[in-house]
Amino acid sequence: MRGTGGGVNLLVLRGHNAALVLDLLRTAGADGISRLELAERTGLTPQAVSKITARLREDGLATEAGRRASTGGKPRTVLRLVPEAGHAVGVHLDRDEVRAVLVDLRGTVVGERRAPLDLGAGAPAVLTAVTEAVRETVAGVLPAGALARMDSLPGEVVGEGRPDGAGSVGDAAGQASSSMRLARAGSPGGAGVAREVVGEGRPGGAGSAGDTAAQAPASMPLARPGSLLGVGVALPGPLDHARGVLHRVTGFPEWDGFPLREALAERLGVPVVVDKDTNAAALGLAAGGEGGSFAYLHLGTGLGAGLVIGGTVHRGARTGAGEFGHQVIQLDGPPCTCGDRGCVEVLCLGAVARGDTAEAARVLGAGAANLVGLLDIDVVLLGGRTVATAPEAFVRGVGTVLEAWARRTGQEAVPVRVAAGGGRVVAVGAAQMVLGPVFGRGGG
Repeated sequence: MRGTGGGVNLLVLRGHNAALVLDLLRTAGADGISRLELAERTGLTPQAVSKITARLREDGLATEAGRRASTGGKPRTVLRLVPEAGHAVGVHLDRDEVRAVLVDLRGTVVGERRAPLDLGAGAPAVLTAVTEAVRETVAGVLPAGALARMDSLPGEVVGEGRPDGAGSVGDAAGQASSSMRLARAGSPGGAGVAREVVGEGRPGGAGSAGDTAAQAPASMPLARPGSLLGVGVALPGPLDHARGVLHRVTGFPEWDGFPLREALAERLGVPVVVDKDTNAAALGLAAGGEGGSFAYLHLGTGLGAGLVIGGTVHRGARTGAGEFGHQVIQLDGPPCTCGDRGCVEVLCLGAVARGDTAEAARVLGAGAANLVGLLDIDVVLLGGRTVATAPEAFVRGVGTVLEAWARRTGQEAVPVRVAAGGGRVVAVGAAQMVLGPVFGRGGG
């Protein structure tokens, strides 16, 4: 399906077969893959593969990568993905910092920005900080106009009536939904993009833009080379991933009910996906090749877990899975920011504040042992800025607790290691929330 706005060549990847082919092109790398190999690995007919690859080439997503000797007949032409044909931004919105990365279709980081942030400064300030981080990350890498003009939108999702200036929750959600525009005039494709994503991109070709925002990643548009597919935003929970609405973010209850996805999509003019930071990191790790079932434990300004079960991120029916930091392991222990007492998070961060890394690792290990016993996972991965200050100590401390648990229970010890990706792991995972569905994989 093509849009005609501004002469832009637009492809909406709705077909499962096209996504399969595109994913194989991605994994083949620079060496490429032949049409015959694509047919064999997808189970599609050679004719179907030829049609799909012709369309991908026409839309700038694939190109010839030379010829390969054949066992019989003429040499086979191989195709490869054009990584720069599309991009995604991943944003890690932490309690005191915003980090944004720009990645191409292969997931390679081609731009990055970091800036201090106060998550409690109120919706207008936080939205502005995220908008500026995205703008600066895209600038100089993508063509001018890759993002819609990002103006403040007074009266739509930010207003009066709450101490943070965000307006009432009900009014904000209604206003954001009614005024949602996934692509404005001035963004790539202009009205043509908006028509295809908002209307025709849904089964039946109907539905409100607000509803479509939740489904946007499933039919993400790819425009001319350099286009921006969307923005993934990851931040502390709890939140409603499906609606992109925040709940009582631990330590920041004023965000309860705020429609972050719609507020940002309105400002940015592109589809936005929102999820918890730990879920985003887990998704990115799985996309990067981490197999099996694993738990990613993120210890930074807070503590949470991202869970991958059987290769799929486990969010739970209400995006509530992985609230790892708020399991109580010490009855009547010190008060936690969540309102309970004796949570893993408060005990762990308290030890960190005292400079007792060994105790922090021991507490983290106790929580990890509970998780391993409950879910029977294959590996525990550690990440976050606090872990980064003493990675070996945390791996050793958590591993010691898990080994003791294994001896007591007669189970096999679960390995512990630092997650790949370093400080970018959440932001890169947030970008994968946008990229994943393009290749027929789980994402936002």
